[in-house]
Amino acid sequence: MSDAVSTQGSIPPTQTERRNGLGRLIARSEVLRGYLMLSPAMIIMIIGVLMPFLILVAMSFWTRDGFDFDTTLTLTNYGRAIDEPIFGAFLARSFWVSGIATVATVLLCYPMAYYVAFHVHRNKMLWIIMMTLPFWTSYLLRVFAWKVILGYEGVINSSLLTAGVIEAPLEFLLYSQTAVIITLAHAWAAFAILPLYVSLEKIDRSLLEAAADLGDGPTKRFLRITLPLSLPGVISATFLIFIPTTGDYITPALLGGPDGAMIGNLIQLQFGAVNNWPMGATLSIILMLWIAAVALVFLFVTRKSKESLI
Repeated sequence: MSDAVSTQGSIPPTQTERRNGLGRLIARSEVLRGYLMLSPAMIIMIIGVLMPFLILVAMSFWTRDGFDFDTTLTLTNYGRAIDEPIFGAFLARSFWVSGIATVATVLLCYPMAYYVAFHVHRNKMLWIIMMTLPFWTSYLLRVFAWKVILGYEGVINSSLLTAGVIEAPLEFLLYSQTAVIITLAHAWAAFAILPLYVSLEKIDRSLLEAAADLGDGPTKRFLRITLPLSLPGVISATFLIFIPTTGDYITPALLGGPDGAMIGNLIQLQFGAVNNWPMGATLSIILMLWIAAVALVFLFVTRKSKESLI
C-alpha cells in the first residue's frame, strides 16, 4: 500500500496542473503581473531600441576598409573625432542652435499655456486643438513653408520691399542659423505647449489665493508658486525639444546653408555619400553622450534654481 502511495506521489504534474499552478503564482505576485503587462512594450523596446543601439556601439569601434568594414575593435574613430576640429565645430554649433531654439520655443509657448490654464474656463480642449492644429501637417511641409516665407523673394522680403522699409532683400533670413532656429522653434512648439499646459493646469489654485491673502503681488506669486510648480513641465518641454533638434538634419539641410549645417548633417553624410558607417556610428555615440551630459547638468541647475526659488 505504501509503495503505491509513493509511486503516485512521484507522478509529475500534468500540463493543466502546471498551467493552473503558474496562474495561481501570477495571481499572488503583483511583481509578476507587472512584468507580464510590461513584457510587450519591453520586447518592442529591446528589438527596436536596445538592439540597434548595441549594433551602433559595436560599429563605432570598426573602421572602413575600402568598400568594406574592418571589424577589428579599435578606438581610431574616436581619436579622429577628438583630433579633427571640424567634428567639434559641428557639435558646438548644433548645441548652440538647438539651445537657442529650445529657449525661444519654451519662452514663446509658456505664456500661451499659462493663458489657457489660468484664464480659459470653457472649451479648454478646443483651445489646445486650435494651438496644435498647424502641427498636424507634415514636418517636411512646414520646413518648405518657412523656406517660402524666408526666401530671397519670399513673403517677408516682398512685404518689406513693397512697404518701402528695405531697398534690397534681406539675405540673412534664409540659408543661415537664423532660419534654422526660427523653423525649429515653430516646428517643435507643440511639444512644448502640451507639457507646459499640463504642468500649469495641475497647480492648486488655493495656493495662489493664500499667497494673495498674505500680501504677495502677481509677480511674487508667479516667482514663488507658479514657476517652481511648473518646472516639471518646463523640464519636459526642454528635453522634448533639445534632444531631437540637436540631431536634426532636415531643417539645416534645407534652410541652413553652409553656416547652418549641424552635426546631424555630418552624420547623415557619413552614412550616405561617404559610406563610412563606423565614423557615422562614432559621431552618433559621441552626440548621445554629450546630450546626456548636458541633460544631467541642466537637471542639476534646475534643481538648485527650484530650491532657491522656494
